[in-house]
Amino acid sequence: MAQVLRQLPKMNDERLLVGLETSDDAAIYKINDELALIETLDFFTPVVDDPFIFGQIAATNSLSDVYAMGGEPILAMNIVCFPNCLSPDVLVEILKGGANKVKEAGAVTVGGHTVEDEEPKYGLSVSGFVHPDKILVNSNAKIGDILIITKPLGLGIINTAIKGEMADKEAYNIAVKLMTTLNKYAKEAIDKVGGVNSLTDITGFGLIGHGVEMAKGSGVTIKIDHKKIPIIPQALEYADMGLVPAGAYANKGHTSGGVYIDSTVPQNIEDILFDPQTSGGLLISVKESHAEKLLDALKDTPTEFAIIGHVVEQENKFIIVT
Repeated sequence: MAQVLRQLPKMNDERLLVGLETSDDAAIYKINDELALIETLDFFTPVVDDPFIFGQIAATNSLSDVYAMGGEPILAMNIVCFPNCLSPDVLVEILKGGANKVKEAGAVTVGGHTVEDEEPKYGLSVSGFVHPDKILVNSNAKIGDILIITKPLGLGIINTAIKGEMADKEAYNIAVKLMTTLNKYAKEAIDKVGGVNSLTDITGFGLIGHGVEMAKGSGVTIKIDHKKIPIIPQALEYADMGLVPAGAYANKGHTSGGVYIDSTVPQNIEDILFDPQTSGGLLISVKESHAEKLLDALKDTPTEFAIIGHVVEQENKFIIVT
């Protein structure tokens, strides 16, 4: 997809504060000196059978990009692909699930667009606001920063087990809780503390893929301690069973030249490093002087979080995992 986007004409507008250049989470357009508009869009196929929960997950994922830019969502429109062989009641439940999370975010749902398709797909186009001086991008990590993630990894592997009807009830419940938890709460902790230099959410490219984007865009190297990474326990077991999504191998292929992983890192953890996350947490690059304060603020959030590494001067790899 990146190769396709590079072939598109570059949009030049002095009010376009964030565009395609650094593969950031959303676009940002300056309205005036006090206000900038955030625009993002995301949708995907069901990851669980329950339509209401699927709607919640898809909406949570779509809203995340606004939080990852330091903003607040204000308006959302539904994007729906739906087969005529399914009952309209299923679609109603999907939309109710999405509306539930939009309301929790403090935003408003205002209709959307539906097309007929062979497989259901759902998501949101989301608009948000941010002050132009408070925009957080994925390309501003500084040497000496501490790296924090706000949800455990392994969601792609758990979802693969769910689709294969091999996930136990506990793993399913953990995954659903994580995927339906808005990054709103972690972003509120960031607002309380400040000191964050760079921010992104961990989604389809996995921790390593989004980490490479951050390191490359910032001109630094990110060092990660694999022992400090929070991981859904069952994901380790399922990875050992080979329940690793194809996207993880694609992510590994796309980033192989810029990543070093020490031989002491177990194979199942290496797989999880590249695992594509559905509605994952935030990856935060914060000043060392603010790290402990941010950890204290994150104690009020509903998901597990941890320091996983730090930022150093650029070396011959963007990511080094030991």
